Amino acid sequence: MKNTDQKAKGIESLNQEFRHYEQVNKDQVYHLSENPQEEEFDTDFEIKTIDFALFHRDRPRFIEELGLALAEIGFAIISNHGVDPDLYHQAEEKIIEFFNTTIVEERMHYKAQRQGSVNQGYFPIKTTTIIHPDLVEGWVFCRRAFNLDCDSSYQESDFWPLPGFEPFFRQIVLAHEKLILPLMQSMLAYLGADPTAYDQKLTKTNFGFRLNYYPPLSQKQLDSGGGRMLGHEDIDIFTILPTQSVAGLQVLNRKNNKWIRLNPKFGDIILNTGDYMQRISNDIFPSTTHRVSPPVESELTNEIRVSFPMAIYVWEDEILEVLPNLENPKYEPIRAEKFHTSITSKYYGDEYSKDVK
Repeated sequence: MKNTDQKAKGIESLNQEFRHYEQVNKDQVYHLSENPQEEEFDTDFEIKTIDFALFHRDRPRFIEELGLALAEIGFAIISNHGVDPDLYHQAEEKIIEFFNTTIVEERMHYKAQRQGSVNQGYFPIKTTTIIHPDLVEGWVFCRRAFNLDCDSSYQESDFWPLPGFEPFFRQIVLAHEKLILPLMQSMLAYLGADPTAYDQKLTKTNFGFRLNYYPPLSQKQLDSGGGRMLGHEDIDIFTILPTQSVAGLQVLNRKNNKWIRLNPKFGDIILNTGDYMQRISNDIFPSTTHRVSPPVESELTNEIRVSFPMAIYVWEDEILEVLPNLENPKYEPIRAEKFHTSITSKYYGDEYSKDVK
């Protein structure tokens, strides 16, 4: 089937049509595109906000609050995390500048290709996946794009079409990197595992830092059924996502199959667990479905929306296995690259994971 045919079909598809790609249990049923005739919204459920300062002041309480929130829905809001909100304001302006001062032809020189587990580089609008015409341009920068490990062969222009952007976004990457071990240690402690079990794996680990640029929506696009970003689950340990100025993020409550509109205070971080974490936690921390929809306020459809999530991975040769203290493991150990590419083949085609062991 051609990509265009797949995308046309994807607008009508349910997630379960792609279930054979999944590497963790996902029984929830939802339309890849929004389906107002069949969907309901949960206006009562509130995703928990957790004060990161508790990690230093009252760690047992932080562990308990974070663990309960993630076990309930796979999402939590982190406040007082130490990153200056002004840096996030600057980041939104920088992303708009980044996409508005380059032309598509220039960006296409950096079109996304698989490097290890992760597709890295530029995604033109409607090409985030082959199964759904998402109305977003994206650009994924992994660890090697920031030269955090001082590779002597590093050339900034190999990853960035314009100078000056890498040093700015490196500030955010380094700030978020400081949160990785405290968050992971807290999750492991809640699960009753050794809190330091992943310290070595997550020190200087790989990540996907993604710049998302959602252009203003025309009426034709609103009527197309495409949506800004399809319903999906993240394929990582967890994702660090600063709150956006223009809302649109929605989370599926698996317990009642209703959608939750999420719009925390600007400057807070939205944290969610992904497929890697669901696997190692034996389904205790779910990989929760979410999507990006047009804003409820019609006047905001003419606004540019940006976001910059940072997905935290382990390196390709690491083995994902259920934590040893958890009884009755549901999953066999699997190499991270095999796990990752088997899932993302639904987005990029079966060739994506060919010959990966």
